[in-house]
Amino acid sequence: METLNFLMQGFDVATRPTNLLVALFGTFVGTIVGLLPGLGPINGVALLLPLAFALGLPPETALILLAAVYLGCEYGGRISAILLNVPGDAAAVMTTLDGYPLARQGKAGIALSLSAVSSFVGSIIATCGVVLFAPLLAKWAVAFGPAEYFVLMIFAIACLGGMVGDKPVKTLMAALMGLALATVGVDSTTGVYRFTFGSVSLSDGIQFVIVVIGFFSVSEILLMLEKTHSGQKAVKASGRLLFNFKEFCLTFWTMVRSAVAGFVIGTLPGAGATIASAMTYMSEKRMAGDKGRFGDGDLRGLAAPEAANNASACGSLIPMLTLGVPGSGTTAVMIGALTLYNITPGPLLFEQQPDVVWGLIASLFIGNVILLIMNIPLVGLFSRMLSVPNWVLVPTITVISMVGVYSVHSTVFDLVLMVGLGVFGYLLRKLDFPLSALILGFVLGEMMEDNLRRALSISNGELGILYGSPITLALWGLTVAMLAMPGLRWYLKRRRGNAVEAQA
Repeated sequence: METLNFLMQGFDVATRPTNLLVALFGTFVGTIVGLLPGLGPINGVALLLPLAFALGLPPETALILLAAVYLGCEYGGRISAILLNVPGDAAAVMTTLDGYPLARQGKAGIALSLSAVSSFVGSIIATCGVVLFAPLLAKWAVAFGPAEYFVLMIFAIACLGGMVGDKPVKTLMAALMGLALATVGVDSTTGVYRFTFGSVSLSDGIQFVIVVIGFFSVSEILLMLEKTHSGQKAVKASGRLLFNFKEFCLTFWTMVRSAVAGFVIGTLPGAGATIASAMTYMSEKRMAGDKGRFGDGDLRGLAAPEAANNASACGSLIPMLTLGVPGSGTTAVMIGALTLYNITPGPLLFEQQPDVVWGLIASLFIGNVILLIMNIPLVGLFSRMLSVPNWVLVPTITVISMVGVYSVHSTVFDLVLMVGLGVFGYLLRKLDFPLSALILGFVLGEMMEDNLRRALSISNGELGILYGSPITLALWGLTVAMLAMPGLRWYLKRRRGNAVEAQA
């Protein structure tokens, strides 16, 4: 009952005219930023943080603005993933696997509208979870130390082998390529230059924006040019722009399951929406079995990552508010916003700044309603992007990609690297390597290395810390099971084939 009273107090704050206007502005800007390939929520929040402080907004209003941008980016990232096969951020990588095939089948409107509802369901369920379970889940998240996180990353890589089609070897090879790219740059511990080949431009490593735009955007441009040269027709927009009741029923429980899983994963500091979307996609694919068409345009393969990444975004606010630990890169920027107002996030925040905390939580409900109302009518507008001829679309994507990459360091080297990675990505796609696994490997690489170093530092180099807790042992067991799964599936398939031949 006390929690409900606090929530009502939060709605009093969130429904003030200024805060409603700020939420509307933030969700719109966030959707646009999320739509642009490679930018993502971190850039969107970082973009508006100086503006919020310069305008002298009160802390609760500033936080509502940044949270609205965060939600909007998570919604917007699906648009370019579905229509152009270019994820707006890392969390939208899994959306491309079934979203883009649906668009190519003439179901762009269905995919866009269903993904918007999936995002809404995921966010609403996670926000309810924030209200009900924040203290409990925060205590559970603390149980994950560096060793547990490292083994969790190993488990995530092992899961990739069963996620993308029937190519476990190529999938794991692509993930290892991503891990290798993540090692480029100066070693944060020793200061040693690794794989920079004497180039100062590589000392900071390869930026995520360059990798995702190179491998997805540039390679997609090359494929578009190839299809144009071959005389193939451009993808046409669907006549039906909204999903029907049967399609909603097919995906509803997928949304619910993925939202719950995404929320729990989001409460783990640093785990983030990328892992949540990947693991829920893999889980739903295994549940569907042979009846699913995952990778070829299965609606459940679209709903699962969208519900999970939005739920994870809301869940990541729990460690930020209750522990002062960022649950994601975006919440790290939001913690910076709180410190600008001399507010220290942590357990005392609920007592000392209830308007800030509960105003933020209430604004999540309002922001999601605004985004759903905003996105559904725009489905037709977004779908028409597919009717744009390649001679317009290719230069447009090229310009957006080059501006996005150039804005990172403002160097020509980044543009050359983007093109080089794009050509490499084009060759990998022609050889049937899943680029989504490569991107996920790249994203997980830095987290894996950092947590391994912290764990070994705590244990003075003893490897026993990596299997010394019940959590790590359970994760190692799941990892072995995942690695054995492709071989087991092959064995069972071969055995069934032999049985059929024997009967014949």
